[in-house]
Amino acid sequence: MDILKFLTAGSVDDGKSTLIGRLLYDSDSILLDQLEALQSSNRKNDDGTIDLAILTDGLKAEREQGITIDVAYKYFQTDKRKFIIADTPGHIQYTRNMVTGASNANLAIILVDARKGVIEQTIRHSFLVSLLGIQQVVLAINKMDMVDYSEDVYNKIVADYKVLAGKVDLKNVHYLPVSALKGDNIVNNSTNMPWYPGESLLHFLETVELNIDNSTEHARFPVQWVVRPQTDELHDYRGYAGRVSSGSFKVNDKVTVLPSGFTSTISKIEVFDKEPAEATAGMSITMHLADEIDISRGDLLVNSSYQPQVSQLIEADLCWMDTRALDTTHTYFIQHNSKVTRCKIQETLYKVNINTLEKEQSEDFKLNDIGRIIIKTADPLAFDAYQENKANGGAIIIDSRTNVTVGAVMLRSVAD
Repeated sequence: MDILKFLTAGSVDDGKSTLIGRLLYDSDSILLDQLEALQSSNRKNDDGTIDLAILTDGLKAEREQGITIDVAYKYFQTDKRKFIIADTPGHIQYTRNMVTGASNANLAIILVDARKGVIEQTIRHSFLVSLLGIQQVVLAINKMDMVDYSEDVYNKIVADYKVLAGKVDLKNVHYLPVSALKGDNIVNNSTNMPWYPGESLLHFLETVELNIDNSTEHARFPVQWVVRPQTDELHDYRGYAGRVSSGSFKVNDKVTVLPSGFTSTISKIEVFDKEPAEATAGMSITMHLADEIDISRGDLLVNSSYQPQVSQLIEADLCWMDTRALDTTHTYFIQHNSKVTRCKIQETLYKVNINTLEKEQSEDFKLNDIGRIIIKTADPLAFDAYQENKANGGAIIIDSRTNVTVGAVMLRSVAD
């Protein structure tokens, strides 16, 4: 059974937490103790029903204010699929939290209040979803019960969002009218909107196809550990342990070690006590090569026919995540897969106003700012463009003074 990782994003009071609560409640995915806590809670909706948002409001401040601050993860499954939900904040000051929640998502549910339509926050969330390379998007037009389940309201919002989707380059958008409060089109099809012939949200989530790239073109294996027991029984044993980040490798494939450029062929793949002929994305393996060459933690093994870019000067998109502003004179660490090296932000090309999508010239990057930069690294990085291969195109910036993660980076290309 495969796993769908998805996030919810929307403005304050658009009903993200209520939608997740309704999804869990109506699909019978709530544990008994959670159900008892829910029923004994003092938080009620205006009509006296249970406030299902309680299920995802983990922080005390969230419960007091009725807003989402941190990323809340929820897990559930049906007969068809397992799910990991990231409930991300809507406030602009928590943009970094949304980026964190979206970094591993396969799909995004963007909520729009049917009474308000497409607003600035919708633009911001759609831009972030596009920037983070999420291929599947559901536009959940919520609170349809508050506009009398109007088909005209739904059609206008769909038309407006299609214009926005074109601007931010979102291609696979599924439109769905819902009421998280009443349960319309969440788990069960709504009888209040006979004009909508589509499926419920849960049915869509259960059946949407996951684009898992197991091609040899993006075969990437970051080495995490060199296994060299040096015992009498395993005197000549030398394996390279790690997790296949993308694509697939087969025994006898010709591979290149980057950044050194040495080549060899795969002689054996080990997974515990088994020796499969092929290793695909997500598998933790030990790889053996036909030749003894110099390989260490942080090196990247790739299919020799399809190699990534290798450079010390890289153009990238940056989301700044620290309260201390970016300092272009300071030396940071950059972690790309298992490789850590020093780096400097050599140049800030522009920032993006994520409410208007306009590019602004600025060298000042502060908390939650997003823009384009050029990074100079001490050692070469072997990377793919993030939009083509997220697994080998993402990195984080770490402050060398505090070891705090201060930036999320989407690598794009070798800088001119």
